[in-house]
Amino acid sequence: MNSAPPTDAPPGAAVTAEGFGVRGPRGWAFRDVDLTAAPGALVAVEGPSGSGRTCLLLALTGRMRAGAGRAEVAGLPLSGTGRGAHRRNMAAVRRISALAHVPGVAELDTSLTVAEHLRERTLLRRRFGGPLRGLLRPRAERAAEAGARVEAALTAAGLDLTALPKGDRTAVRDLERLESLRLSVALALIGGPRLLAVDDTDLKLSDAERTRAWALLRSVADAGTTVLAVCGTAPPEGTVVVSTARREAGTDTTDEEDAADALAETGRP
Repeated sequence: MNSAPPTDAPPGAAVTAEGFGVRGPRGWAFRDVDLTAAPGALVAVEGPSGSGRTCLLLALTGRMRAGAGRAEVAGLPLSGTGRGAHRRNMAAVRRISALAHVPGVAELDTSLTVAEHLRERTLLRRRFGGPLRGLLRPRAERAAEAGARVEAALTAAGLDLTALPKGDRTAVRDLERLESLRLSVALALIGGPRLLAVDDTDLKLSDAERTRAWALLRSVADAGTTVLAVCGTAPPEGTVVVSTARREAGTDTTDEEDAADALAETGRP
């Protein structure tokens, strides 16, 4: 597989955490997490459903406020700073990170086609993800650059549009689980993130599909993008493994409920 990232992709982001935790209205989403990941690392966030795995992804991508410990992404502290600096750092981390398949936060619209998703993401990046001067370039030049970026992202994600039932006109609801994962990763890579967070990596995948999914994420990491991937069980080799701590006794919430609580506090998807 050709794992070349989108053109002009920046280097991956280093990620560190020590005693890191997030507490919501229902108790601790996760706590006491330690992590050291170099740029371009593949990090497996391992733990049972409901142990705060999704919340950890959101916290390390600047979308959820820390409640304990410290964390740093690409040299930007996500805790232990003044309120104003904390907000600026979270915003900066959001700009260099991307989410792929995070239920309730960043997920595919099953009623749209693959082409519609790609077109929408390209337009969003053009409007919000690139420099303002880019909007002043000739239309043909902008279109060529966007096409090259999409093609590179699809290649990096290993998604062959010609192999889909109706090509890029295939509706998301008609995609296989692994194809949906590849599309989610491709959409995230269009923006050239330094940090990619992927939820439910191995959910509803066969053993063979799980192997291909991890090979995909490992190729993205090898190309330079740091990858955080939630899973039930980490692959036996080639990853940095971090486990989410068990929540406080007496709480009984899902990752999605905790994520919704925390995102409601920050107001940031």
